[in-house]
Amino acid sequence: MTHSARRIGRSLALVLPVVLVLSGTLAVTMVPWADSTPSQILTASAENVNVPAKPLAPQDALREKLLGELQQGKEPGVVLTHLQQEVDRRPSLADHCVGIARAIGRAAVDAYGPTKAQSFARPVCDTSYAAGVASFS
Repeated sequence: MTHSARRIGRSLALVLPVVLVLSGTLAVTMVPWADSTPSQILTASAENVNVPAKPLAPQDALREKLLGELQQGKEPGVVLTHLQQEVDRRPSLADHCVGIARAIGRAAVDAYGPTKAQSFARPVCDTSYAAGVASFS
């Protein structure tokens, strides 16, 4: 009889922890306050975790702002005036003025076509806007 009891004890010692772990895991996932969506279940391993974006460099932030103004319907001449004001206010942006003005010129061609976009040209950043219009036409 001791041999049978020992065999039953060993079987329970191997099977019981597995059963307890599985039933505990299922019990936690089945409670009413647990959301059954995969994003809640796999939070630690989810690939689309919201990572804070790196702050934009000042010139990139200015480019995005000015191109946004253009997309909102402001005329390129107004946007170029804002560019000139920002460069005057922050001289460190002067090195990037040419690239920003060309980007505004390309966006203006998309919005207005090459002929009308050229009519908004201003002497901002050594006529880089006009170069942007011409290269994209």
